[in-house]
Amino acid sequence: MLNRRNLILLGGGAAGTLALALLLGPTAPERSGPPGGAGTLAFPGLAEKLGNIARLELRKNDATLVVLRDGNRWLLPDKGNYPIRAERVRETLVGLTELRLLEQRTSDRTQLAQLGLDDPTNAGSTAILLRGLDAAGAVVVELVVGRRRVRTQGNLPESVYVRRPGETQAWLGEGRLALDTDPQLWVDRDIGNIPGDRLRRVVVNRVTEGVLILERSGEADAKLRLVEPPNPPSQDEVALDEIGRSFEFLTFLDVKPAAEAPGEALGEARFEFTNGLAVTVWPSKAGDTLWVRLKAEGDEAAAFNARWDGWAYQVGIWKEKAFAPKLEDLMERERPAAPTPPQ
Repeated sequence: MLNRRNLILLGGGAAGTLALALLLGPTAPERSGPPGGAGTLAFPGLAEKLGNIARLELRKNDATLVVLRDGNRWLLPDKGNYPIRAERVRETLVGLTELRLLEQRTSDRTQLAQLGLDDPTNAGSTAILLRGLDAAGAVVVELVVGRRRVRTQGNLPESVYVRRPGETQAWLGEGRLALDTDPQLWVDRDIGNIPGDRLRRVVVNRVTEGVLILERSGEADAKLRLVEPPNPPSQDEVALDEIGRSFEFLTFLDVKPAAEAPGEALGEARFEFTNGLAVTVWPSKAGDTLWVRLKAEGDEAAAFNARWDGWAYQVGIWKEKAFAPKLEDLMERERPAAPTPPQ
């Protein structure tokens, strides 16, 4: 039989269990934002769900970046589905799985802007709403990301202010979330890098201009010279050198599908390099912008064409004199005399 002492203990235990159940309520479903425990992972179990993410969205008050998954690739739909750097997406997703919540900060809505956590749609807001969605459009993970704190001393980890969308509770999180809505920071802007000393011959056929042919003699350090038209007047060494280095560390400013290349076609130029490599350039000019389409030939062509095929690249306007020079661009000009030093 139970004595009076045991009955009291059992009754107290039952009351405690009932109170805890009433406090917790029904088991809450898993949420797509930070849990409430300080020092814990912001998104426990997210690593197992990364494969479900088919769309990333980064939204600010003045810009939106959307990235789509296509098999093992990630694409920018606003740039004609141009591929982006896979490591950039990987860095973002891994950063979310490793993000830890250190300290609760303000829950006062009026103070969130000081942490960069106000409504991202507000004018002047620096907050970014990050969302990862599956193929059906369901949210897998979402977070409002505010100001970062990068610690340069003692190899201390970075920290960042975050909050869950729809809530005002701010957190100081530990981890790297380097987010940006500028698509230029998500793509590999390199077009190619072919050393200038490999260039042997250039044939330029510019619309409304005569054909220009430039060649480099057999010597390794020979200068690129204009040979057609024959017997030209004095040549501008700087202009010739710019043509010789046309493909050294060549990068783009913007990109479009080749069919959407803007501007008026300027003609074409063929650059012939050592080892049988040749590159044909079709430049076009739209206002103060220059766009080029490219095609390679030879044993090295496959790697280049895999990147170039189907695309038009905006390059610096100064490249017009390298990819579509006129004869007058290559003639030496009289340079201003150096100023006379004061007596």
